[in-house]
Amino acid sequence: MSNQFAPDYIRAIAPYQAGKPVSEVAREFGIDPEKIIKLASNENPLGMPESAKQAVQNALKDTGRYPDANGFELKKVISERYSVPQDWITLGNGSNDIIDLAGRTFVQKGQSIIFSEYSFLVYALVAKAIGAKGIQVPSVNFGHDLPAMLNAITENTRLIFIANPNNPTGTFLNPDDIDAFLAKVPSNIVVVIDEAYNEYLDSAIQYDSVEWVKKYPNLLVSRTFSKAYGLAGLRVGFGLAQPELTDLLNRIRQPFNVNTLAQAAAVAALNDKAFLEKSARINADGYRFLTESFREMGLEYVPSHGNFVLVKVGEDDGAGSRINLELLKKGIIVRPVNAYGLPKWLRISIGLPEENQAFVRALKEILA
Repeated sequence: MSNQFAPDYIRAIAPYQAGKPVSEVAREFGIDPEKIIKLASNENPLGMPESAKQAVQNALKDTGRYPDANGFELKKVISERYSVPQDWITLGNGSNDIIDLAGRTFVQKGQSIIFSEYSFLVYALVAKAIGAKGIQVPSVNFGHDLPAMLNAITENTRLIFIANPNNPTGTFLNPDDIDAFLAKVPSNIVVVIDEAYNEYLDSAIQYDSVEWVKKYPNLLVSRTFSKAYGLAGLRVGFGLAQPELTDLLNRIRQPFNVNTLAQAAAVAALNDKAFLEKSARINADGYRFLTESFREMGLEYVPSHGNFVLVKVGEDDGAGSRINLELLKKGIIVRPVNAYGLPKWLRISIGLPEENQAFVRALKEILA
């Protein structure tokens, strides 16, 4: 009966499964919510910066009115930070919104979208939602194989997604390799570089993707305030591209897709250099602790450039689900990655020192 309400390609979609919220685990396992540790969704363990909290308080008086549909103040600070005109900026309800907008704007039903194996599940969902063909290119060492992605281009390819660093594996592409890739992509194909974790990159490997935006008219770079800036619950991100692309994106973007509080918090967070530096420092320390612990335990992991680590917790295909369940019983939420084709692995978000320590203790007890 449902055939009459939606096309087959919509009915074939498996809904995206987000990381379990604390409240759900508390109900399911009868655990005090205050004692539950969530290391599942790559959130900033510091939470929202105080500067953003104050900005939200100040903006509450305006919530009886619609948000600024054009996000002037937020675009202004983004423009100043990245040295691009405001008409090069598209605001999104998180960077997920930018990714979805790209698919709906640039791809028609029957055309193709290219993405890598072990990359963000939403890329495939975007393709399915518009009836496009998703071309998943096999990975190399859990990361993107750019030459193979070039070879996968067909005459009806209209969009390519690249995540750098990649989620859920944390792999990183050399900037020179990306530049060379962009130079070879036909000009009628839009490339989206998803940089949700860019702020966690070590200073030695930071690169300037805005220069690519200026160089390639078919490039869209997406960023988010959900990770290093600590605003995951407010849902705000943005895309950078030349005006020909942003004009098209804004034709179908929801007019109030970034709410008043999110805009105010994002302006404050973008200017809070001290908070960003503290976030990066805590993340680097936590990464060292987790990876040293994994080595001591003899566990394989993928070197990561994000705020998470992908670790192999067993040799059978039930290992990830089994260990995840035991961790949930102990009040620790991590992310199974079965949906990515990695049933032996878990993705662990990097938390505060005491959270990381509690996770390692629990994992050792379970594996023992």
